[in-house]
Amino acid sequence: MPLDRLRLLSAKARLWRWLLDEVVHAPLEPILHPSRARLQYLGAFTILGHIAFGWIWIALLPQPYENMATRLAMASLGIPLLIGAVNRDLTSRTTIWIYSMACWLQLPTFFSLMYWLNGGNDVWLASMACMLVIYYHLTDWRLATLGAVAGVLLSVLLARALQVELSDQATQADHLVVLAFAWVAALLLGASSANLRRTRLINTLSTMGVMAHELRTPLATVNLMGDVLRNLSQHDLPESRQKKFDELATRLQNLVRSMNRQIDTQISNAQLTRLPRDQASIRAAELVQDVVLNYPYRSSRERDCVQVHIQQDFHFVASRQLFSQVLTNLMKNALHSLASASQAPSPGDLRLDVGVHHGKGRIAVSDDGIGIAHEQQARIFEPFFSTLAGAGNGLGLTFCKNVVEAAQGSLSVHSEPGLGAVFMIDLPIKHPASTASFPPR
Repeated sequence: MPLDRLRLLSAKARLWRWLLDEVVHAPLEPILHPSRARLQYLGAFTILGHIAFGWIWIALLPQPYENMATRLAMASLGIPLLIGAVNRDLTSRTTIWIYSMACWLQLPTFFSLMYWLNGGNDVWLASMACMLVIYYHLTDWRLATLGAVAGVLLSVLLARALQVELSDQATQADHLVVLAFAWVAALLLGASSANLRRTRLINTLSTMGVMAHELRTPLATVNLMGDVLRNLSQHDLPESRQKKFDELATRLQNLVRSMNRQIDTQISNAQLTRLPRDQASIRAAELVQDVVLNYPYRSSRERDCVQVHIQQDFHFVASRQLFSQVLTNLMKNALHSLASASQAPSPGDLRLDVGVHHGKGRIAVSDDGIGIAHEQQARIFEPFFSTLAGAGNGLGLTFCKNVVEAAQGSLSVHSEPGLGAVFMIDLPIKHPASTASFPPR
């Protein structure tokens, strides 16, 4: 008896752990396998598919009930998915809501209503089974489950409002068994696919963790070498040599700091949907000045071209570590743009401005570099898209955007080719600080 009870408790613990891991803590994925092309294909298929099947069920294989006006209304749900403003940024709340509502209205809601209106005949029984599999393939299995239940219930209410009685054929046992089988199969496939995606992410992070550990060991040695060089510079050496030793030590340690930040960034890039939740009140001016001071510049000319202007300081709540990396990434991109320009950078070519704009705190990173082509500006925040052919992994700005949006802010860009670029971070002000202005730096 104690052994059986132990097994029961163990089974309950495993079930509870599964519920927490798979249902509660697993991040929601409203758009599965997101890409701009995927949304465009879905939009085109929605439009053409509804029109084609409306014609088939009316003209070629007439069904008890079909309505072309309703089909056209469902087809119109695909139009937003073709619009660049919607399919360009797959992480925005607007895109997620439009996508989710388009899927929910035309799949569980529309298909269930047509099933009742056609008396649950064989055509719509098969269509319902296909719909369930498709729905679970398009969105997170938890959202699909809630959407399917809500869609079926709403379709029953609509059928009653249209004074359509649910026929015996639509609710007979064999039809319900077929629908239940399709539903359970879709649910299991959706849950197992989500588990597989998370397993691959965990394996990737584990591999990156091992690589990061192996890289940080020699980096720590290089950092110690910097300390040794700095100590040597304090011995009885000519002042010129002391200065050179000190500069070399500073460059080595800045390089180590930069490499460690890059390692942290790449690990965060691998888990863009799982950004750390450590939140703190951050003073924007202090953060910007700290990042500018500690940036690993490649030369004194590069350091001298950076200026900080504080028009009005403000506080916001976010992860200080991640926001430091955001500003570091934006500075790195700006300095690369300046390096690609025809002339050497001069003081003020890279500016970081802190102020308040339309009731929100703003941190702007501006440069007078080569700028960004207009056709590329729409894609620079997409994962794996890079303006640097053969260099960069295309994840830096995606990382920046996710960190800013995790703080309830927004990241935007304005650029003219040949005239430079401005990246603007707009953040909600949580604890407004003194409005005193700071001298430019």
